[in-house]
Amino acid sequence: MAQSDSKTSTAGESTETVGLHNIQPARQQQKARKRLGRGHGSGTGKTSGRGHKGQGSRSGGKPGPAYEGGQTPVHMRMRKRRGPTKKTSMPIGPFRTRTQPVNVDDLERVFAAGETVSPETLAAKGLATRKGIPVKVLGRGELSKKLDVTAARFSAEAQRKIEAAGGTCTVIGA
Repeated sequence: MAQSDSKTSTAGESTETVGLHNIQPARQQQKARKRLGRGHGSGTGKTSGRGHKGQGSRSGGKPGPAYEGGQTPVHMRMRKRRGPTKKTSMPIGPFRTRTQPVNVDDLERVFAAGETVSPETLAAKGLATRKGIPVKVLGRGELSKKLDVTAARFSAEAQRKIEAAGGTCTVIGA
């Protein structure tokens, strides 16, 4: 009987330590790859398993992900709902409204109690720096200071939080 490096326990089980020096893949994972184009005796000779002629036999000959075997692809069957004149379209083009978001927690962080907040002071403090685009105050975060805020728009939550802290909300350009 040949000796091995593994130690055996009383139950007859192997207690060999597992490490990078002795791990191996499972048997079923060791299937050899097909060697293509090695003559007709190999089983994949001549056409290399690609069949005769057609798109699948050509190099790079694979239909795109939207190809559905000749029927009209799903992206062409679906409704097109974009454009400013469609009833349920996205607001794009000249009808889109653009605003700069400023959250309540930004006002809490940057401004002191009793200060007046306007688009000019927001730009000076680095919060709303895009010129010509109106500011909308949004309600993320908490506010514990009294601030007098002037902006183009307010979300309902932001207005509630500012007024709960004792401040005022003034809409400009309305």
